Amino acid sequence: MKVYFAHGLGGKPEGDKIKRLSAVAEEQGCRYTSIDYTDTADADLRVERLVKELAHEKDEFILVGSSMGGYVSLVAAEQFPAKGIFLMAPALFMPGYQKQTYANNANVEIVHGWSDKTIPPEHSIRYAQSIRCPLHIIPGDHRLSSSIDVIEKLFLQFLLSQRHSKA
Repeated sequence: MKVYFAHGLGGKPEGDKIKRLSAVAEEQGCRYTSIDYTDTADADLRVERLVKELAHEKDEFILVGSSMGGYVSLVAAEQFPAKGIFLMAPALFMPGYQKQTYANNANVEIVHGWSDKTIPPEHSIRYAQSIRCPLHIIPGDHRLSSSIDVIEKLFLQFLLSQRHSKA
């Protein structure tokens, strides 16, 4: 199985969260890639880039997105269904983004910080409620840096559940 990481607007493909979570994926025998989106702030161009990458994927995959990368992952999965989608403070229902409604993707799990001033936790609550997916609202701001140990554990749990599920 392969894991695709999508960083946020101010993030990098080798940012702290991605480094930590890619180590978890690697420990579990997963291949991974982290696409570099730093050359564009346009969320929908980022979606196109991920879709082009997924068009060549032959194996099952999981999408992991943070902030704008959460939007990118969720929207790309509408064209290429993922085995699972793990979102951290996803930029959903944001003004200026092309998509404002999101498909009922299977196997979505969301982590969001209570103190997020960039993307209100209510956005994740709204989406999680609409598809009845697991939602973890934890201490932390938008970057979730102070809760990376918790996120790492949640991601490991999520990854294990996806590896053992059928579909």
